[in-house]
Amino acid sequence: RQSLKTKDNVIHHCGRGLVTDYRHWQIPLGRRFRSLKMWFVFRMYGVKGLQAHIRKQVALAKEFESLVKADKRFEICADVVLGLVCFRLKGSNELNQNLLKRITNSRELHLVPCQLSGRFVLRFAICARTTESRHIQQAWCHITQLSFELLQEQPH
Repeated sequence: RQSLKTKDNVIHHCGRGLVTDYRHWQIPLGRRFRSLKMWFVFRMYGVKGLQAHIRKQVALAKEFESLVKADKRFEICADVVLGLVCFRLKGSNELNQNLLKRITNSRELHLVPCQLSGRFVLRFAICARTTESRHIQQAWCHITQLSFELLQEQPH
């Protein structure tokens, strides 16, 4: 089937007539609406609620940081800022890339990598509103289990 998009957010399906394209019926991503999005956040949480939410995310990030620091196989690679923890297994970039592949393939967690001073680093971001300490503990257990398996396979 062929379809053509028109300037009025209406799609013309060949042989079927015009159909409204509802995926364009949302708050736009343009500059004018960014303040409206922030207004919704302030309205939902209130100032005190937003402060509590940010403090909770920071505390959870610090909890994850302490778990990383307690394990001698890992290192923290940058200061923990808000809900972001940058860490890696001590070792080569390839080792950390393989760890990320295992984490991604497990479909339990989603970590995004970056390069810091030529080193491949994993970034653990706490951003979900419903994240609790038990989620941090589960995530760390999962990461350490996959790390253990990966390190067992490495030649000594």
